[in-house]
Amino acid sequence: MIRTMRRVRAHPGYEPDVEPAFRTVAGTISGLAGNLAAELLLDAAEPRTFVVVTEWADESALRDYENGPVAARLAELFRPLCEPVEEGGYRVMSAPEGGGPGARICVDVEVTVPSVRLAEFARGYAQVAARMPGVPGYLREDLLREPGSDTYHIFAEWAGEAEFFRWIGDPAHAEEEAGPIAPFLLDFRRRLFHLRTTSETTRGPSTGRESGEETVHTTTDVLIVGAGPAGLTAAVELARRGIDCRVVEKRAEPPAQADKAIGVHCRTMEIWEDQGIVRDAMDAGNWLTGQMVFVNGEETHRMSWELPELPYAHLGLPQYETERILTERLATLGVRPRRGAELVAFSQDDDGVLATLGIAGGGRETVRAKYLVGCDGAHSRVRELLGLTFSGGLGRFPQLFMLGDVDVDWDMPPGHLLRFLHETGGRMDNMLVCVPLRGESRYRIATMAPPRFFAQTGGKDAPPGFAEELAEPTLADVQTVLDELAPPGTRASNLRWSSVFRISHGIVDRYREGRVFVAGDAAHLHPPAGGQGMNTGIGDAWNLGWKLALAVRGIAAPGLLDSYEAERRPEGERIVGRAVRMAFTDELDREDLKRQFLDEMSLLLSYAGSPLVGEAVARPGTLEGPGPGERARDASGLYRRGVGHPLRLRDLTRGTRHTLLLYADASANEAEMAAVEKLCADVRQQTCGEIDVYLVASADARVPWMLDPPVVRDSEGEFRAAYGVNGTALYLIRPDGQIGFRSRPIDADALGNNLRRVFGGAR
Repeated sequence: MIRTMRRVRAHPGYEPDVEPAFRTVAGTISGLAGNLAAELLLDAAEPRTFVVVTEWADESALRDYENGPVAARLAELFRPLCEPVEEGGYRVMSAPEGGGPGARICVDVEVTVPSVRLAEFARGYAQVAARMPGVPGYLREDLLREPGSDTYHIFAEWAGEAEFFRWIGDPAHAEEEAGPIAPFLLDFRRRLFHLRTTSETTRGPSTGRESGEETVHTTTDVLIVGAGPAGLTAAVELARRGIDCRVVEKRAEPPAQADKAIGVHCRTMEIWEDQGIVRDAMDAGNWLTGQMVFVNGEETHRMSWELPELPYAHLGLPQYETERILTERLATLGVRPRRGAELVAFSQDDDGVLATLGIAGGGRETVRAKYLVGCDGAHSRVRELLGLTFSGGLGRFPQLFMLGDVDVDWDMPPGHLLRFLHETGGRMDNMLVCVPLRGESRYRIATMAPPRFFAQTGGKDAPPGFAEELAEPTLADVQTVLDELAPPGTRASNLRWSSVFRISHGIVDRYREGRVFVAGDAAHLHPPAGGQGMNTGIGDAWNLGWKLALAVRGIAAPGLLDSYEAERRPEGERIVGRAVRMAFTDELDREDLKRQFLDEMSLLLSYAGSPLVGEAVARPGTLEGPGPGERARDASGLYRRGVGHPLRLRDLTRGTRHTLLLYADASANEAEMAAVEKLCADVRQQTCGEIDVYLVASADARVPWMLDPPVVRDSEGEFRAAYGVNGTALYLIRPDGQIGFRSRPIDADALGNNLRRVFGGAR
């Protein structure tokens, strides 16, 4: 006979959900061939800790269970509820005859404690627990309880049988150690097991990290490779829609220094508002309030980035802080990245993907998922295994660059990004970019590396990305560049870290292959100008997340996932091209710096060419607001009955569903208004409820009393002005904040046709 015991710790607040989840499959486990028992015990000392106990007739029965669908289903149910299983949290035992000499043993003493005597037992057990560590051979124990009963298990581990029987054979033990609970030991059941070593066990599906050399098998809906900003964003979007996902990351520890992106775009800030982390980001970062450009020591232009129409300003935030904030948000949704797990290989079929992971310290894990998303960066294993190539080849700048985190003493306006260029004969031959960080006089500097670093490569092409094999630049190196390019008298101090890197740029030929997708740096590589790489990767995940969620739930149109590449690859191609052109120029378009800045901040993002978007306008060109595929504009001054303060439009569109905005002013007739309620019912049915509907009415519109849809008054006309509407009209806002469809007047049939492009698979 073989017993297994797996400890799981519930996330705070999820304790009541663990037992029902176990009961869902407990009966199925009991019905499996060779199963002798299946129960869930509570740790009496740790209310959030549970122990799953199974007993099996032999090794074969255990192996069939742990490699089969029932164990995978239990792991799937526990994953969103529980923390990863810590090392040592899974134990396998065998009946006494199965152990060898000197093997550790586990003793399970089962006692009954009537509820009226529970306090007496608790006092006595505390005394016993304090005395036992002094007994030779005794190692540790747990006090476990069967849910909803008076049955407790004192589960103790001993160095061996000899030590245990020596102790119980001593008449004094009952008085000296066990005496305080002796009244409860008049009627008890004792079972003894030999604890098996890890190499003797076969382990199946787990809820988290475990040690050993065996192959672990797990299942999930979506496997995300990479715990950078793109991977974490994708996971947040899936998890907050109730989709089971796993994030694996080959780095054992999160980054601790700002050697990557530090600029958070205005559009990304809007995304973070929707995800509920914008305040955390603002609290941790600093505002980038403008930009100054100097060429050969002369200021060529200065621009303020504090524009009144911005939803949020441009934020400075080191990427390690971005990852921390996203990781913490993901944890509130019951998901934690699995670190030290590297993708080795995968295969896919019509139903899903089978991935093999290498686990730090040895061992393998296979994960069966419906979809896989590669967010594993510039050296993407997913991209490599898919055989994706860079269109036109991977470009590399011949220069080596250095980065540093340093204090700079000078007279420059706070919050400004500073670019110093040196040109000879109209060609740039040196540059220095300084981005303010949080803290007085602290900057991230980027500039060309001194010649000795290129010499260290032997004149050969250095690898893309950060070159760990090269020495770190010194404070003297930074000061040399400042002496050449910055205002006279500028001094550097307190160099916290530095590194050398090479810029690569390119975009892959496709973003999807079957059930596997790439996003972020796995799909496109950028020069660091404008911080485009991280923000574009977040935009990729933001676009893909809601579409994957519908696909997992089986309510997506057949072509919905194809729209990810159709929408994001052209955007990636445009951004890569622009970043390459900007890398060695003082500016692209001095005539319209404001528009250029808004474009860099992704506020002018448009999917106008997407197969998902459309419009039905009676007189083309008469609707002046944002068009199909463009970012939905915000508007304030909206009033809803019963709410004592004005609303923003984003208060209505925020969330995980589509939003349908129906507009009507005083010219709308009775028939048009009567059709609104039926339209609401139709679209809710067509979208399986994945839509919120509001009637935005002008201050003078005559709106009949109706409960559906909710009415919001555009009392100050801001919505009308932002969207250029009159009469009746509708706007369909997608979960990613882009406009999916618009019509004027309201065209229910055209709207239905558009929704079928998204929800054509709805059941």
